[in-house]
Amino acid sequence: MISVNKVFYAHSERFQMQNMNVHIKVGEIVSLIGPNGSGKSTLLRLIARLLKQSEGDIILDGKNIHMMKSADVAKQLAMLPQMHDHQLDLTVKELIEFGRGPHKSWSSRLNKEDEEIVDWALSVTNLEGYEYRLLHSLSGGERQRAWIAMTLAQRTNVLLLDEPTTFLDIVHQLEVMELVKRLNEEFGMTIIMVLHDINQAAQYSDRLLVLKRGKIQYDGIPEEVLCHEMFQHVFGIDVDIFQGNDKPFFTPKRISRRGEERCKQKSVLPLN
Repeated sequence: MISVNKVFYAHSERFQMQNMNVHIKVGEIVSLIGPNGSGKSTLLRLIARLLKQSEGDIILDGKNIHMMKSADVAKQLAMLPQMHDHQLDLTVKELIEFGRGPHKSWSSRLNKEDEEIVDWALSVTNLEGYEYRLLHSLSGGERQRAWIAMTLAQRTNVLLLDEPTTFLDIVHQLEVMELVKRLNEEFGMTIIMVLHDINQAAQYSDRLLVLKRGKIQYDGIPEEVLCHEMFQHVFGIDVDIFQGNDKPFFTPKRISRRGEERCKQKSVLPLN
């Protein structure tokens, strides 16, 4: 469904993405993980056509994404960026209605089908009864679900999420992740997301792509990717890995500070 073929992109002398090749199958949940600055959000923005590569092609359903009209791309692919304007003076319903934009002319009003889709998005995200609440009056988790509902109103087959659980407490993180899983299982949506919580990525994803310095270092199912070698090579840490009921999970080991290690070797205590 989505192919990134031999893509090159550089936004500074310090960061380059070279010969990037990624193939996403229909109906997959794929999580991009890696250290800060590794290119996760950049890859997502390239797929969404928010950035333009200098070499290579990005193919969406057999078509070069940069040869397609913006409205046609938006009918097939929706993206929720990491940062949103939380102070918008909009109700939940007004925000979700913006998701119908690619299917309407700017001057046309919502018709019965549009209203039904907005109601569907409210229902799927458990926001029924919140239609006329202002965005800034919602909790972080409720607000994030409202933004996801807006992307659902586009009625696309592909959903791109850039750190959808950032700044949320653990309960709201899990609510968002369960919603993502439901969208995939019940509606067959292909989902590509950037996550910092590797355990959540392993739990909810079919496949993990691990990036470091603009290159994919590991690509596979969580059971294969979550290994000691990966954590040491990509993140520079040692971990303990456990097998849960369904997917693996890890706990990091403490990182010894070099100064303390030198002091221990000399059998003296570090100065305060």
